[in-house]
Amino acid sequence: MARRDLYEVLGVSRDVDPDELRKAYRKLARKYHPDVNPGDKEAEERFKEISEAYAVLSDPEKRRNYDEFGELALQSGFDPEEARRARERFRTEFTGDVFGGARGERFAFGGFEDILGDLFGGFRTGRRAGFGPRPLERGPDLEAELELGFREAALGCEKRLTVSRPTAEGGLRSERVTVRIPPGVRTGGRIRIPGKGGEGPGGPGDLYCRIRVRPHPVFRPEGRDVYLDVPITVREAVKGARVEIPTLDGRATITIPPGTDSGRRLRLRGKGIPAAGGRPAGDLYAIVQIRVPKQLDDAAEKALDELARLDPPDIRADLFRDA
Repeated sequence: MARRDLYEVLGVSRDVDPDELRKAYRKLARKYHPDVNPGDKEAEERFKEISEAYAVLSDPEKRRNYDEFGELALQSGFDPEEARRARERFRTEFTGDVFGGARGERFAFGGFEDILGDLFGGFRTGRRAGFGPRPLERGPDLEAELELGFREAALGCEKRLTVSRPTAEGGLRSERVTVRIPPGVRTGGRIRIPGKGGEGPGGPGDLYCRIRVRPHPVFRPEGRDVYLDVPITVREAVKGARVEIPTLDGRATITIPPGTDSGRRLRLRGKGIPAAGGRPAGDLYAIVQIRVPKQLDDAAEKALDELARLDPPDIRADLFRDA
């Protein structure tokens, strides 16, 4: 007996994003959890079905395989590369009129799913080979690389790119596609644009955009937080100051407390990567870096000697403490 479609199990569309998928799973899991329904076998089976569906769809690689091969991808030992090679061999061997000639006769008594069933554990769809309509294949998925500036990736944006989409007739058609970038994407991430792949008899494939983010000369991301070094003078460190710094969306002023040491972190709440997908906004951390003057005249050196009277007696004593 064939399983229910995993997207149907969780009550979501096939282009659902990871955050909405997680919300749908949690809602159903709370409703059907055995602790909430003690002794209810039907709820227990439903909870198991929900958990198994989420385990597949929450894993990017398993989800891609399921989208491409359906229930076959859930079989033990399934190898997507071997499946693709089998599909290509099938396409090459069984072309032409289904009912015309030797090739057609062989096609009528077996199909691509039967070939994969032999490869991956004898799986069958439950249909008699060669009888009734078989599902039509979607068009091929496409991949494109999308380069973003740091602020574009951090804040989110929309980008347009031109893709060459294979047509059902074997040609290519150029199309301008809008890609919505969520806040906080990183290099190596992929964004799926449903229905913008190649055409096929079963509908178009999907377009996947691989993200590459250019490094920023000032900002450094760590999770959803953003860091930057802020140089200050010796006088500002000793006496305190108000200093203007850049942020992802403009400028801000921070207060340097009197007696600030180099390396001190000053936090601006909510000024990191913006909130998105149920995740809160990150913070911006300004790391103080004291810059000392490189050239001193006689008066300045004399002033430093006077200032040395205020130094702690042994500022490096802690370096020699036993652990």
